[in-house]
Amino acid sequence: MNYRKLGKSELYISEIGFGCMSLDDDQAANSKIIHGALDGGINFFDTADLYQKGYNESMVGKALKEKRKNIILATKVGNRWREDGSGWDWCANKKYIQEAIEKSLTRLQTDYIDLYQLHGGTIEDPIEEVTEAFENLQQQGKIRYYGISSIRPNVIREYVSRSNIVSVLMQYSLLDRRPEETCLGLLLQSNIGVLARGVLAKGLLIDKPAERYMEFNVEVVKEILLNIQSIIGDTISKTGIALQYVLKHPAITSAVAGIRTTEHLTGILSASKEILNDRQRKFLEQLPSHKYLEHR
Repeated sequence: MNYRKLGKSELYISEIGFGCMSLDDDQAANSKIIHGALDGGINFFDTADLYQKGYNESMVGKALKEKRKNIILATKVGNRWREDGSGWDWCANKKYIQEAIEKSLTRLQTDYIDLYQLHGGTIEDPIEEVTEAFENLQQQGKIRYYGISSIRPNVIREYVSRSNIVSVLMQYSLLDRRPEETCLGLLLQSNIGVLARGVLAKGLLIDKPAERYMEFNVEVVKEILLNIQSIIGDTISKTGIALQYVLKHPAITSAVAGIRTTEHLTGILSASKEILNDRQRKFLEQLPSHKYLEHR
């Protein structure tokens, strides 16, 4: 496993991250998968207080408690569950962030979080207040660094210019190359690490039957998938193509894959060792691509 420095932080994280959102409710099975990931060299684990109403953090915390010094632990804040459990509301303010972290620390069974991320964000948010909350937590030693999870260029630009974020978690794959339009260049120039999620495009890039994806209808998705295979051939697996296309961009620090089973983990770890050459990536860059329609 290769490790990359996350932006201007001192964190060195595995180029394959473990997205914990895909885990189910089986603690024993999840612990086995997580420990298998550790054995495979993965040291970056990303969860959120939103997932399973906090239970995801609890499972991850229990599984990783004895390995805490060997991992980079990330979680997110900003979505508050309603008391009746009917859904959640966006809550980006200093008071809520300061309250939420205490619950996350308890569930994760740790006294600090390596990377605390705002789980979304709008241009109307009080960015100075949010930034102040994160920096206070940093000064208190409760977090080491902070970042945001966002696909909105206007929000990303504001945090780049008005905060000390070290990372942005965003969707990026061969079926969603919007970040290439503006965000990846800006973040690379600003020395802010990019954590790519959705790299397998809900499985469409590996084994799931073609279906509509964003603005691409089923026929366009089928055509893209056929073109990928004709360009690359059998020199690399479908999972390898999806992962390595993303990882070859210089702005990317880690491809955060949602992992649910040991079989899936094995495939991801194997694909992380495969090679996509520059010529192949250049051909893939000619495939149809989306543009940002909103939040520009």
